[in-house]
Amino acid sequence: MREYGAAMLRVALMYVSSRAVAEDVVQDAWVGVLRGIDRFEGRSSLKTWLFRIVANTAKTRGVRESRSTPFSSLGGDEEAVDPDRFLGSSERFPGHWAAPPEGRVLADEAMAAVDAAIERLPPAQRAVITLRDVQGFTSEEVRNALDLTETNQRVLLHRARSKVRSALEEYMR
Repeated sequence: MREYGAAMLRVALMYVSSRAVAEDVVQDAWVGVLRGIDRFEGRSSLKTWLFRIVANTAKTRGVRESRSTPFSSLGGDEEAVDPDRFLGSSERFPGHWAAPPEGRVLADEAMAAVDAAIERLPPAQRAVITLRDVQGFTSEEVRNALDLTETNQRVLLHRARSKVRSALEEYMR
């Protein structure tokens, strides 16, 4: 659990809308592992089998979740950021930051741009690039975890990397 828990959570977050649901998915996956360990045939690594369970559980939960509206989304109109941090309508640039947010570092901004680009990818591309480039899985582990052919995995990874690279180039301009 210590070794794979955080990575399992990141995989689950690719398919569900909130961290709380992703944590439930990971917990359900561990229960599935415990219940099915006697059926593990060793045709793949334990790691690959584990991540296949997480991905399948998260996909199922994500589909079910997309059919319902969370109670929290029906609530009030709380402000996420204090409106005083923005210029008023009488200012030259209304709605823009009155002062830039504190503590910005170029590297953090670039990583945020990369993270945002990954979040905008279609689910299959997002899953492949996250497992390969963020988690460091081998291509074989990704193929087995997501049940992909070698060609399909390569195409998804190439397209995902191209889109992320374009977003980063756009950010750098």
